[in-house]
Amino acid sequence: MEKFKRVFLIVLDSLGAGALPDAAEFGDEGAHTLLSLSLTDQLFIPHLRSLGIGSIEGLGFLGTNEFPKGAVCKLSEESNGKDSTIGHWEMAGVISSNPLPTFPDGFPDEVINEFCRLTGRGVLCNKPYSGTQVIADYGEEHMRTGDLIVYTSADSVFQIAAHEEMVPLNELYGYCETARKMLVGKYGVGRVIARPFVGQPGSFTRTPHRHDYSVEPPSETVLDALKAAGREVISVGKIRDLFASRGITEAIATSGNDEGMEKTSQAAEREFCGLCFVNLVDFDMLYGHRQDAEGYAAALSRFDRWLGAFLPKLRDDDLLIITADHGCDPSDDSTDHTREYIPLLAYGKKILPVNLGIRQGFADIAATVAEALGVEYDCAGKSMLAEMTDIRAHLAERAVSATAHSYSPYSGFKVGAALLCGSGRIYTGCNVENAAYSPTICAERTAFAKAVSEGEREFKMIAIAGGNGGIITGICPPCGVCRQVMSEFCQPDFEIILAKPEEYECHTLAELLPCGFSI
Repeated sequence: MEKFKRVFLIVLDSLGAGALPDAAEFGDEGAHTLLSLSLTDQLFIPHLRSLGIGSIEGLGFLGTNEFPKGAVCKLSEESNGKDSTIGHWEMAGVISSNPLPTFPDGFPDEVINEFCRLTGRGVLCNKPYSGTQVIADYGEEHMRTGDLIVYTSADSVFQIAAHEEMVPLNELYGYCETARKMLVGKYGVGRVIARPFVGQPGSFTRTPHRHDYSVEPPSETVLDALKAAGREVISVGKIRDLFASRGITEAIATSGNDEGMEKTSQAAEREFCGLCFVNLVDFDMLYGHRQDAEGYAAALSRFDRWLGAFLPKLRDDDLLIITADHGCDPSDDSTDHTREYIPLLAYGKKILPVNLGIRQGFADIAATVAEALGVEYDCAGKSMLAEMTDIRAHLAERAVSATAHSYSPYSGFKVGAALLCGSGRIYTGCNVENAAYSPTICAERTAFAKAVSEGEREFKMIAIAGGNGGIITGICPPCGVCRQVMSEFCQPDFEIILAKPEEYECHTLAELLPCGFSI
């Protein structure tokens, strides 16, 4: 049974949240799209801040909010790549262990010769190139000869540029379909892209009639599962293109961010049960690739203004997820995508303001969407929904995670705790052992000490998890000393959650310490 009726998944294309640990292998060491935007004087994002974007680990420079409205985290990419296709596929549940092919020296003769044979037209350029510069450099020759401008980039793309008066749109789209059928196997690029333009030599400009032709995902995505289960899957922007129309029940084309936001607002006024999957491409296409940090920051500020009007449109059974698909740092020394974490913000009447830390894999988004809409879908991701909607489940998960930091060389028994304070903040702790056993500090006391040292004096509940060698197989109750510490600060109805992976049991302090010591 679905827990939400509608999910709005909005991808701010290329809004990276800092370099991944393996970024240097992709030539992206130190990349940080959001940091670059923050260094401009154009960034004003009060509504994203209200949801908690500054609470995401490493993004405190955006401004923290003591009482955020949403659940937040950042996600690392498991797939071997940094492009839109692979990023969207992973957030839809498909991890790509092999990168899509790229052609840093242009396409080989056998590809270009076959394309010319099939289309009856010659080819100009055939190099990695900026999309605006390529029409400036080759547009006049294209108009004189009728040859198509074919170029690529650091991404896995085969791009065809043509003047709309020289090559009508339907004809250009037909050439793209021909290329898509031709480019398979070792030449199976992620996308074939139509890049129409207009104007005269010296003043050529690209038009909004771009169209992408993606290779199909290699396995079932959450979109396929939702469609098969009778849920609607509404694509806004280039989502349809990235999934080769698979799993889509309705596609809404857009010419840029403004129209994408407008169409999303219109979708919020409609009755549907399922997913509205949105891509706002201008961040990447107009600003990231063109190294325009000021323009990028201004565009994100425009999105934030729209977001302020969109949030009140959400209903009680709606879930909003805002995320990205990769980075494209506009202040680095490259026009290419960057290998970065992505931010995630979730909001809805049923969503708790929790920080889910750093999570492995964009596929957690797919698992979350499937569970939210009550659809069975098996993928590598783990749903975040319980942690977002059940504070006890979230604390239990945080306690389990805290065991990883345990210093327990003598007993091998690792314990973690997560303490929820009256302020809404959560403090974690782990056990810290000592060769002289009596100075050993339990995880619960570590968490309380951290919280008290920060001025906290009101506490709601604590979760505790533990096990030998980090293997948590059973319930780990607090020791007598920890129970007495809890009685120092907490009321008898203070909740104690005894956790293990994916399950927990609850007790009150009065149950576990019926006769605590007091003055």
